[in-house]
Amino acid sequence: MRKTLRTAGRAAAVTGAVGLAGVVYASVIERNWFRLRHYELPLLDPGSSRLRILHISDTHLTPGRRMLLDWLRGLEAYDPDFVVNTGDSIAHPDAVEPFISALGPLLDRPGAFVFGSNDLYSPQIKNPARYLWRSSGSDYAKRKVPDLPWRELGEAMSERGWLDLNNRKAVLKADGRDIAAAGVSDSHIGLDRYDDVAGTADAEADLRVGVLHSPEPANLNRFAADGYQLLVAGHTHGGQLCLPFYGTLVTNCGIDRRRAWGLHRYAGTWLHVSGGLGTSPTAPARFCCRPEATLLDLVAQQ
Repeated sequence: MRKTLRTAGRAAAVTGAVGLAGVVYASVIERNWFRLRHYELPLLDPGSSRLRILHISDTHLTPGRRMLLDWLRGLEAYDPDFVVNTGDSIAHPDAVEPFISALGPLLDRPGAFVFGSNDLYSPQIKNPARYLWRSSGSDYAKRKVPDLPWRELGEAMSERGWLDLNNRKAVLKADGRDIAAAGVSDSHIGLDRYDDVAGTADAEADLRVGVLHSPEPANLNRFAADGYQLLVAGHTHGGQLCLPFYGTLVTNCGIDRRRAWGLHRYAGTWLHVSGGLGTSPTAPARFCCRPEATLLDLVAQQ
């Protein structure tokens, strides 16, 4: 009996140590183990030179994230022609200035942005297990007044020349090429208004891009039907907590698990979903899902 108890005690101790190691790894190591994904996509007319897009998303920035801020500052070195930010940039009232400062010279390049729900509403403590059976969209039903400085965030990016694509569309210049861009605000909290941007994308543009925070199929399908060649989104965090050999558990939106992050074909167009760079401050951990930004090198079709 005593031997059995000692064996059970050792097993419990080992299990506890493994669990603690997993928590430390997810919250300290992987959460700050940033990576830059890189894809090459033949979307441009034959004979065109490369057009490089930098896609950033879901930084969920709080002022103390020094490693994240330093990593963001280094992205300028990759010389993007066009920068797209698909939202959830901040998670604290004092995060606007450090976020804008970290973007630095990237704001002098052509760029565009949309908001996510967490640019408007501060994080609240939740049971993470709830994501296994329902979306977090309903959590905002009673939160009618935003409590984060989303207007200041938008103004700071717009003043430097980035386009606000929240339920808007425009044609912008990047590396001498015309990009027809359209975007919607966050469908996760019911702020998307696709009718405001509906209609066939400019066929004369060198590239047609749709921008959205949450990759909800209803909006993705309309972007694709309107002729946008590349759709970019965030929101999913790639699942944030994934399982080895299985991958994403939940996407927290209507997109399927297989498309929770990365580059995929979707309804005849290309869809890139960023796994994002941050985590909610109330769930500061990642597992088998490193934080990321992405370079999309668009090249000529053969």
